[in-house]
Amino acid sequence: MQKKDLGLAVLILIVGVIVAIINPRFVSAVNLANTANLVGLFGLFSIASAFVIVTGGIDLSIGSVIALLGVLFVDLVVSAAVPWPLVVLIVLAAGALIGLAHGWLVTRVGIQPFIVTLCGLLIYRGAARYYTHDGTAGFTFGQSIPSLEAVIAGRSLGIPHATIAFAVVALASWFVLHRTVFGRHLFAVGKNASAARYTGIDAARVTTLAYVICASLTALSAIFIAMYTRSVQPSSHGSFYELYGIAAAVLGGFSLRGGEGSVIGVVLGVILLQVLQNLVNLLGIPSSLNFAVMGSVILAGVIADIQITRYRQARRARIALAETAGSPAPADR
Repeated sequence: MQKKDLGLAVLILIVGVIVAIINPRFVSAVNLANTANLVGLFGLFSIASAFVIVTGGIDLSIGSVIALLGVLFVDLVVSAAVPWPLVVLIVLAAGALIGLAHGWLVTRVGIQPFIVTLCGLLIYRGAARYYTHDGTAGFTFGQSIPSLEAVIAGRSLGIPHATIAFAVVALASWFVLHRTVFGRHLFAVGKNASAARYTGIDAARVTTLAYVICASLTALSAIFIAMYTRSVQPSSHGSFYELYGIAAAVLGGFSLRGGEGSVIGVVLGVILLQVLQNLVNLLGIPSSLNFAVMGSVILAGVIADIQITRYRQARRARIALAETAGSPAPADR
């Protein structure tokens, strides 16, 4: 665990203790289970966002993708009565194709990630609304698919399956990012794409795969969220979820310039955001302030990232100067 991750963990504990003192309901079994479920739901697409951010890109279409694929999932399961395992595969494949399109536009056509995913945000939201004729896709009263609900919306030993899925994805993502050659290539491309190409890394391929992973994990998240809400209103479903993902990644140490970050940090960032949101709810503060909290968190994270980067640059400059002069490196103050 990095120092930044340790500091974030301590902050979560402090905030959690304060919230528990203010309102003991925070540590109740029901509230902790609900919070764990939300951590799982929001954590899946937060890790998805991190895979793109580490390359120096960004995905603003996550919320709209969740709306579109959520509508597709519910419609195929409920209206078309397609076997749900097949629907899951269809939705995941659709997510992978969306990621492939994003990667192709960014790497082959040369469009900036911000523009590509901003257009995606509008296109996918509009497509979802057109698909349902601006209606709501959902389960009818009393309708139930026991096997689907048991796998997606169920619990094992009291732990929500969304939380378990998030833990599995987080573990796999940690291994991919921090213990594989592909992970090192992702960091290298994010740090300096041109230098990565000179070392023999296929930057275009690596970047495209990052977008495919991002959209595929977002598709998985769309399935869990659709089963959690049991209905999808295309005009609002998933709105601003991309900001949650970005905020969690930034809190986790993923620099918006790319080349830095920790999966453990993202996990802690998601937990902190949900604890803060829980604090807002338990204190009876208007839910609209959730967005103010998110914005403040993102701003604080970016400012901290800038300050840390400046400090590191200054530190390296002092060390280089000291080595040139033949004296010991200056100590931190």
